[in-house]
Amino acid sequence: PTDPPFPINIREQGLDGSGSPPSSPPAYRRLNSREENVFSRLTSGTTGGSEQQIGRGIITVYTGKVPAKAPLQCTHVAEGHSRAVLSVFATDDLLFSASKDRSVKVWDLQTGREVQSVFGHPNNVVVVKYNEETRLGFSVSSAYIRVWDLREDPVKTVKILCSSGLTMSGSSSTSQSLPAGEIQLNDVALNHYGSVLYSAAGDRVRVWDLRRFDSTGKLSGGHQAAVMCLAVGKLSEDEDVVITGSKDHYIKVFEVDRATSSNVYTPKMNLNPPHYDGIQSLAIRGDILFSGSRDMCIKKWDLSKQELIQSLNNAHKDWVCGLTFMPGGQMILSGCRAGILKLWAADSCHLLGEMKAHSSPINAITTNSSHIFTASNSGEVKIWKSPQCSAMTMSTGRVFELSL
Repeated sequence: PTDPPFPINIREQGLDGSGSPPSSPPAYRRLNSREENVFSRLTSGTTGGSEQQIGRGIITVYTGKVPAKAPLQCTHVAEGHSRAVLSVFATDDLLFSASKDRSVKVWDLQTGREVQSVFGHPNNVVVVKYNEETRLGFSVSSAYIRVWDLREDPVKTVKILCSSGLTMSGSSSTSQSLPAGEIQLNDVALNHYGSVLYSAAGDRVRVWDLRRFDSTGKLSGGHQAAVMCLAVGKLSEDEDVVITGSKDHYIKVFEVDRATSSNVYTPKMNLNPPHYDGIQSLAIRGDILFSGSRDMCIKKWDLSKQELIQSLNNAHKDWVCGLTFMPGGQMILSGCRAGILKLWAADSCHLLGEMKAHSSPINAITTNSSHIFTASNSGEVKIWKSPQCSAMTMSTGRVFELSL
């Protein structure tokens, strides 16, 4: 048995007070009872207070078998969504999950329980982000970014930001069909301070000042197809570096200087050679960028030199949909549509281990300081223990010891 991530003993004792941890409900019961009720509730158009108690999610100890040589150890599973989980975000205290069931769930990692739900999205919630300082959450559905205040119980929608640059009050309603002038949003990313939000819709990226909830600029002139993913790094106190990955196979780098009066930004560099298919995931740390694509390849880039360091061709056997640096930055984790997780040495790009993590596609990966969280089409989020790698690398680069 593995140590639970939660500091209290409720996970070890079992929620029913018995000596054994609770097991996950069987698939037939999940699909036919609680899950069906949740889906009906979420699509009924009502958001009354009592309905939010139905189908509350819970995090339970993982009881499945994990191969002895697996590079990661699954410790817990968060269940409660009725459809695929498309995005996850985590702090050391909270987990956020966004789903096709049109909801966002907020989980308390201290108690292992769902503590809040955010409803009212017009369609699939494709991205969720959170800023610890302001305690504002951001959920993306259709052409809208719902901004909500986690200090309220239930959570209160503060503003709704539109793909067109319009800002609506939190009480405004959003329709499932796209109004004229609005287009589907694919990703959002916060800068280092949480004061600026970047939103990707179509082939452009909009810049939002979150102090005023105003659209202050655009990143344009870069792509020939939709921007599917974003990554943001810090250049200086007033400058962000924004990386865009597009369906046109290209990755472009923008520098946004908030101290200038400019409101239109063009690419500072194009990363060549491009991928052979659309970009699905990006991970940045300092000057190092990793990109994952539908071409099943992972590329490592040096942004300071504007060059490709290494290309891991056939890194996976399906689209690379998730990339993240592990805590500490020495390793990077990748996930694909086939449900496979792979662990790589960030420096040498050598494969440290791989495993079948989900029986359905992995849609997103995130980490906090000690654990990894993977979102899948099954509607669950798995929580994994970070490996403590005492990996000794020979001159050939081959890892001959990997201990968990």
